[in-house]
Amino acid sequence: MHAASGSRLGASHPRREGPVDLRLVPPALAAWATAAVMLDASPQLAGGLALGCVLVAGVLLGGWGSRARRGRASVPPEGGRDGTPVRGEPCFERLRGRAPNVPRDRAQGSAQGRPPGPAQGLPAGPARSRAAGARYGWSRTAGAAVLLCAAAAGVSAGLHGADLRRGPVPVLAREYATVTAEVELTSDPRLARPKVTGNHMTPDSVLINGEVRNIVAGGPDRIGGPDRVAGVAGVAGVATRAPVLVIVDVGERRSEGRRTGGGGPADVGRGVRQAWLGLLPSTRVRVTGRLAPALTGGDRIAAVLRLRDRGGRAMPSVVRQPSAAQRIAGRLRAGLREATDGLPADARALLPGLVVGDTSRITPELDEAFKETDLAHTLAVSGSNLTIMLALLLGPPGLAQQVERRGLAPRLGIPLRTTALLGGVLTLGFVVVCRPDPSVLRAAACGAVVLLALATGRRRSLIPALATAVLLLVLYDPWLARSYGFLLSVLATGALLTLAPRWSAALRRRGVPPRLAEALAAAGAAQALCAPVVAVLSARVSLVAVPCNLLVEFTVAPATVLGFATLATAPWAMPVAKALAWCASWPAEWIAGVARTGAALPGAGVDWPGGWGGALLLALATSVAVLLGRRLLRRPWLCAACAALLLLAVVRPPPLTRVLTGWPPPGWRLAMCDVGQGDATVLAAGDGTGVVVDAGPDPALVDRCLSRLGITRIPLVVLTHFHADHVAGLPGVLRGRAVGAIETTGFAEPVDQVAFVRREAEARGVPLVRAAAGERRRLGPLDWEVLWPPARQVPEPEGPNDASVTLLVRSAGIRMLLLGDLEPPGQQALARSPAAARLGRVDVLKVAHHGSAYQDPDLLRAVAPRLALISAGADNPYGHPAPGTVAALEATGAVVLRTDRDGALAVAGTGTELRVAGD
Repeated sequence: MHAASGSRLGASHPRREGPVDLRLVPPALAAWATAAVMLDASPQLAGGLALGCVLVAGVLLGGWGSRARRGRASVPPEGGRDGTPVRGEPCFERLRGRAPNVPRDRAQGSAQGRPPGPAQGLPAGPARSRAAGARYGWSRTAGAAVLLCAAAAGVSAGLHGADLRRGPVPVLAREYATVTAEVELTSDPRLARPKVTGNHMTPDSVLINGEVRNIVAGGPDRIGGPDRVAGVAGVAGVATRAPVLVIVDVGERRSEGRRTGGGGPADVGRGVRQAWLGLLPSTRVRVTGRLAPALTGGDRIAAVLRLRDRGGRAMPSVVRQPSAAQRIAGRLRAGLREATDGLPADARALLPGLVVGDTSRITPELDEAFKETDLAHTLAVSGSNLTIMLALLLGPPGLAQQVERRGLAPRLGIPLRTTALLGGVLTLGFVVVCRPDPSVLRAAACGAVVLLALATGRRRSLIPALATAVLLLVLYDPWLARSYGFLLSVLATGALLTLAPRWSAALRRRGVPPRLAEALAAAGAAQALCAPVVAVLSARVSLVAVPCNLLVEFTVAPATVLGFATLATAPWAMPVAKALAWCASWPAEWIAGVARTGAALPGAGVDWPGGWGGALLLALATSVAVLLGRRLLRRPWLCAACAALLLLAVVRPPPLTRVLTGWPPPGWRLAMCDVGQGDATVLAAGDGTGVVVDAGPDPALVDRCLSRLGITRIPLVVLTHFHADHVAGLPGVLRGRAVGAIETTGFAEPVDQVAFVRREAEARGVPLVRAAAGERRRLGPLDWEVLWPPARQVPEPEGPNDASVTLLVRSAGIRMLLLGDLEPPGQQALARSPAAARLGRVDVLKVAHHGSAYQDPDLLRAVAPRLALISAGADNPYGHPAPGTVAALEATGAVVLRTDRDGALAVAGTGTELRVAGD
């Protein structure tokens, strides 16, 4: 037996396994689908569906029982030819693969494909009846199991959905009532990423998921002040249990406080923010705020509880401290953050996210890079983290139950079942420390099923384990059935268990080294199944996902193991934890570098139709690509050609891109990027060189535009003023490019955006300079003059718009006027300035303020442009550009083009022959 195995000790288990056990897959899918649908159903409908499923399942099981009894009555007992059983023979013969009382030659004849019949001594009728009865019984049992699981999921979903609709919270939310409530936190507080709304950023907010446990309608002003609130909330309040999203606005008066010299609202807001961010899950707080209905249906919250910071009144009042387990988890997480404080920026941000899912330090720029390369799963704690830790304890999954098993447990002499118990404790601790996110719960449930199989000595199968995990989790928390994170986690795991082994074997048969074949198959399979869902969320498909995942695969395990070691040692030996964190920073820096490099490639991703229609289209395209790939693998030269084409599509050399797409047009002088509701303009200053005027509201959009234009060197970035729709995209301009300086207006408002620009410039060592009227510069074929604002603007402008830097640019005989966001007072002051004589008859006008209605007609007539360019976002809520402005420009003889309809725009030619092209 050992000799046949081909190894010195012999194979501990056969390499060839039987067919995959899929019996639990239909019940799991049925429960998943039922839960997703029934969360919005009424309790009556959910109960009716469950009752119907149970009744049909009972009919199926009852019919199978009667059929089985009839089959037993009509089939003679097995044994000799006279019907008497032969002692000990049936079981032994079944194990050997032949029927009892059948001669060996006849049994072999049956095994060779000759159907047994009466001539071979087998009664055809009874045998066929038994086989048919078995199939009939199995199909009915399977159908009954599917129906019963669907019934259980329907009941669970109906009860969870009803929690959102009953009680006082939904009623008060519909009335936008002010309430005092006791809220038990169910998640870690997190800072919302500010978004650009119009020309400003949304205020800083802290987001927390929680459950309202006690509520009183009316705030302190209505029910007698804070002292009485506590008594009323404890005695006269209504006990309930409604999930809510708590939003604490803490940044509304930040600018005002800073301008008045500190110690004011800004400091109070900072204190409120830190107080909320320091809370742990399971803490119960008393707050006063306004309830509002959830903005989107189908979510697991009954209402939104919004707290506004007015002089510190949003400060949380702790009613009950967190549980002991959460305090320990909080201490461990805080120790990990402290141990990583001295690391480089990327490692300091990435390591806590990689280990425990703490993404509070991840910058928007780094987060966008991970999304562009489909590496975001490394920031969301998933089953891979738990798998790495269990493999460290148990050894490779294939050997965990064998004599030759590896890992720490057998080396320490720990028995098998004790090892399984330790694995269970590790899994539980993993969930508590990393928080019960969908992927964490899925990984923990799957690991628990496998550990139970290991402890009982039963043969394991990961497909049934995954199906069992899905079934149990959906029954426990039906809201997971609508979670995209849970769906992606299950799809990725299913791909690794089903497609990856087949693809890996196919690659090995074609000469690919085993380790490389496994890595390629795993990355490709996960991408094939997950990409359609990602397209639903982002309407974009990454072309660098597979290579980027391959490049970080070998560093994830050491970073995770060292990170968990840092987590465990930080509370007891901080110097050791800092040393471990320093070691972990190397693979973490590599992961962040791969993400940044991949995202910076011009063809890192392609736009794709969003929604489930786009997902279906991508799934069909992927299926076709896989079928064609099987044929391509037989032709190495054709594979090499396809790889070269893909590489060109990703790198997109500017000369080749210009030839294939015509963008940017040859000899372009000015390009207006399509960055949505904002401004970003590029002035050509030589091969790969450009002056950028404003950065738009979105770093990804302006970065993509500059990459398509082939801009790698930026001698100067001009920020006309500090509104967010002109400066928030600055990280995208600076990403991967050599920048000489940033020039800004002298009017430093709003102060939060001024601070943002200064931070970005300091982080990259780019100097800041101030623009003033009269300044002239020349760079290659480009020269420009600053017309506005004057060094001392009197009177002081009412807002940042009228302090916009205004440029008069000349290139190849083309005169271009860029007005920033000047409004009528600023435009009229410009027309009265010494520069007014140089404003007449320009070739190209960048229309002020996105073509809003606030324009000075006299200035438009004096400028009289041949071409007017307007940067505005499609379907923006401000009505930009205003029809009256467009009509006034056309009345001067200008051709009006706009990014919301024409996309990115490029101006080429000379002063006598002007051409414009749209992307």
